[in-house]
Amino acid sequence: MLGYGLSDKPDAYSYSLLEQADTALCVWKHFGVTGGHLLSHDMGDSVATELVARHQNETMPGWFSDGLQSLTFTNGSMVMELCALRTVQHLLLSGYGYYLQYLTVRSVMAHQIRSAHGNATLSQEEIDVMWEANLLQEGNMKTYLTIKYINDRKQFETTRWLPALAQTKLPVHLCWGDSDSVARVEMVHHLKQKVCKEATVTIMNGVGHFCQLGSPEKWLEAVGAYYTTLG
Repeated sequence: MLGYGLSDKPDAYSYSLLEQADTALCVWKHFGVTGGHLLSHDMGDSVATELVARHQNETMPGWFSDGLQSLTFTNGSMVMELCALRTVQHLLLSGYGYYLQYLTVRSVMAHQIRSAHGNATLSQEEIDVMWEANLLQEGNMKTYLTIKYINDRKQFETTRWLPALAQTKLPVHLCWGDSDSVARVEMVHHLKQKVCKEATVTIMNGVGHFCQLGSPEKWLEAVGAYYTTLG
């Protein structure tokens, strides 16, 4: 996703989740991807649900002829009413967001990452790598832009994305670390009971928000086991 990690962080980009979905499709087209199983995490969960909405509305591009085959969502704030946003996130979304970025230093980011993750399974080395990636192309000076995806969630969650997820006939897997302090495990139970009642649920015990980093073996085992059931 643009704006994150090793990806480009352009100035002339909306960082909206709708445009992120457009960008994902452009990348797939470039590499000749015509369909497949969709695995998403965090903000990517909302991008994935936008793609599900397009799938349901039959507005996916014609070259994506094999279509989506299954959906696996991992820790992400798919239900905003159950999301425990951090104070810094609220501030970044406010009129002070532009100025707050100047106060974002390594120690502050490390504290925020640990707070969101929910347990102590992330090493300092892993956090340092995340910080260095954030510095690329001055990404640390654009957090007030990238955080605006939360506004998209508020706008489209109940009117477009969750209804599409409720209507889809695609296999859905909710794979969640139960130590996440932002996208809490209650979110999975809500989605299972209220939205996608046929979904397969996997709870990863003792796993935090950044599950691929903090508990890669548990995450890979959980995701791999589900794909095995699909044949």
